[in-house]
Amino acid sequence: QLQLVESGGGLVQPGGSLRLSCAASGFTLNYYAVGWFRQAPGKERELVAAISRSGGDTSHAGSVAGRFKISRDNAKNTVYLQMNSLRPEDTAVYYCAAGLNPNTGTYYWHAKDYAHWGQGTQVTVST
Repeated sequence: QLQLVESGGGLVQPGGSLRLSCAASGFTLNYYAVGWFRQAPGKERELVAAISRSGGDTSHAGSVAGRFKISRDNAKNTVYLQMNSLRPEDTAVYYCAAGLNPNTGTYYWHAKDYAHWGQGTQVTVST
């Protein structure tokens, strides 16, 4: 069974850091482009970062650029999201998603391209 499991969320003070992990089971993640999405209460889901199969190409939303960094370790079948300088507006449920991609050097920027989704992990930034 194909499964993505996120971990690493929690409560953190503004200015703090967290590292989210997205572990794949039942399939080989290095055939997939991966994205991290988030959804805050009352808001639409948004893509915050995406990474190609090789890990050599990444993109980050403007709201998180310079603070968040997506990376992957294909040997561990895992993708990460390092989040620094967290702000209250980063509070959301964070999801990882994987989309099969024949191209090793491109990522996807639209939710429709991602077929597999995790259950999400809550990130709360508050004093």
